[in-house]
Amino acid sequence: MSSSTIPTGDRALQELWGTPPDFPTDFVPDTPLATPTFGDDAVPSSAAALSAAEGEALHPTDPREVLRRHWGYPDFRGIQRDIIDSILARQDTVGLMPTGGGKSVTFQVPALMMEGTCLVITPLIALMKDQVIHLRARGILATAIHSGLSREEMVRELDNVVLGGYKFLYLSPERLHSDTFRFKLQYMTVSFIAVDEAHCISQWGYDFRPAYLNLRTLRELLPDVPVLALTATATAQVLEDIQEQLAFREQRVFRMSFERTNLHYFVQESDDKLTALIALLHRYPGSAIVYTRSRSGTRDTALALTQAGISALYYHAGLPAADKDARQQAWQSDEVRVMVSTNAFGMGIDKPDVRLVVHLDLPDSIEAYFQEAGRAGRDGQTARAVLLFNGRDHRLLSQRIAQTFPEKEKIRQIYDDVGSYYQLAVGDGEGAVREFDLDRFCRNFHHFPLTVVNSFTILQRAGVLEYAGEEETRSRLMFICRREELYDYRRASDVEDVVLTALLRAYSGLFSEYVFIEEAQLAYVTALSEGEVYEALMHLSRLRLLDYVPRKSVAHLNFLMRRIDSARLPLPPEVYELRLERYAHRINAMLDYCTTTDRCRSRLLLEYFDDHAACDCGHCDVCADHPLSPSPADLEARLLDCLSDGKPHTAADFHLAGPDLPEARRLVRQWLDEGRIVLDDGRFMLRSSTN
Repeated sequence: MSSSTIPTGDRALQELWGTPPDFPTDFVPDTPLATPTFGDDAVPSSAAALSAAEGEALHPTDPREVLRRHWGYPDFRGIQRDIIDSILARQDTVGLMPTGGGKSVTFQVPALMMEGTCLVITPLIALMKDQVIHLRARGILATAIHSGLSREEMVRELDNVVLGGYKFLYLSPERLHSDTFRFKLQYMTVSFIAVDEAHCISQWGYDFRPAYLNLRTLRELLPDVPVLALTATATAQVLEDIQEQLAFREQRVFRMSFERTNLHYFVQESDDKLTALIALLHRYPGSAIVYTRSRSGTRDTALALTQAGISALYYHAGLPAADKDARQQAWQSDEVRVMVSTNAFGMGIDKPDVRLVVHLDLPDSIEAYFQEAGRAGRDGQTARAVLLFNGRDHRLLSQRIAQTFPEKEKIRQIYDDVGSYYQLAVGDGEGAVREFDLDRFCRNFHHFPLTVVNSFTILQRAGVLEYAGEEETRSRLMFICRREELYDYRRASDVEDVVLTALLRAYSGLFSEYVFIEEAQLAYVTALSEGEVYEALMHLSRLRLLDYVPRKSVAHLNFLMRRIDSARLPLPPEVYELRLERYAHRINAMLDYCTTTDRCRSRLLLEYFDDHAACDCGHCDVCADHPLSPSPADLEARLLDCLSDGKPHTAADFHLAGPDLPEARRLVRQWLDEGRIVLDDGRFMLRSSTN
């Protein structure tokens, strides 16, 4: 759409509204913004960078001028400029850049130089909010459409995009399927489409997400708009698939070396991982991430670290959204040192000074491990990625192949049981969306939850049904009495009266449709607790004055096709056998990485991503002959610090890991011989001067 038809830019908005539109309140940070970062990485202060570029005059059409004006840095690094030039030439482009490579700059700079709005497709709300906040802090208008907004707010923001009010529109791939978005898209001026985490569109990738296939439709609707696909983890096969899925007019890939010279990789065998973890955290100061596979494991590990005197929080997908935000903020602001998490944490987290990433459990692919480990040391300073491993891990990871790909007959049985669960007849159900209680289903039909979820994943790839895991819904409310009945109501308690008054002042449309509400906001304006607000709303709902639907975590099944006889389920080789083969390859590559003892860790990782020119790093446990072992002086200082309180201690109190033990035993024997310490009933203690 031409600019003569739809006004663009701030001037058009001022003509219509007088000032640019208000930004949704949930994007406003509660605390002052941190120093802006350069793409995905922290860099020196903008003043220092600008001083380096003084005296050089740049043309207004030079991307470096945009970078200098908005970010304060004199030039690009790596392949950033190549990608930017390619997009400015309106060419479909893939950028393969490791975590911390500065991906965001490659689409933010050209978007500011081109007419219209850049559509940024990304899977995480946290990433959307973070980037929008940073853009607005630089005076760049950006917005995001996500499930946390009401329909009214979404429509308002899309209208503002149509009118040229934003240079960036962030949205999830699921939103591309919305009728409202597709209608508004017809009237938008789109500069180009930036697809973050582009490996998610490839069925051969480690993190395939069916919602990303909606991008095909977007490409059909905007055939002349260039696409920039960005990823940090992709093999040659996945890169080819990305370009095919996005209908590239010609192949165009820019690669940055995946080598991270400041990041030192280690594999440490340990039968007591918790002790080893505590020892690592004592040895290496600074912010840390600890990954574990189970939700209960995150909680238990965080508790153990706290008891050991190390501040820690846990994070997983099952936490309420408010808890996730609060914990992430506490960790990013260094109120807490360690975040213990499942793989739900990390993507889009812009914290450059993570010094240590530890995996207590093995990821099921090199891609996942490389991305998670790569969250350490994004400021360019020395950091460590440690994988704790033992024989049990080898067995568990090998078993994961059969768990992830249940037998076809088992998948068919589960499909039949789902039909019985909802009492769907053959030929019925197409397009139906049902709430799904996984625990109840498994109890009723005697299935293991993991088997069911993995079967759903295969059925989803086959286009049969779509499983959306538990998501926290927003509370909603609608008055079901007439306005005059509400005013005549005299039986409300003082608390209920205050809540009713706050509702009517804070929200519109309550008598005509369901409106999303926030109990926390009502509690704030009424000076009540959230519990009191909840109880008041529940009581008013029981009195039939309003219908209140509290927020809850719920999973859904979406039936993509009518129910068929399970014997006819479409499970062709590209859905089952070929993917099984590819998954087994990734598992075996991960096991090879853990068990190899004669090849550089960094080199193994780089060669997996087709970088065969890599050299030995000189820092990993293979190259440096177990550099995780502390120096005798460091270990002596740690042991003496533990004993300095004058109390008796067992060997467990020293928090020793495997590499510590030989030197620790030597020191303890020496100190016993010298009389510096005494041993009494299995406990060590410094000898006092009076003894």
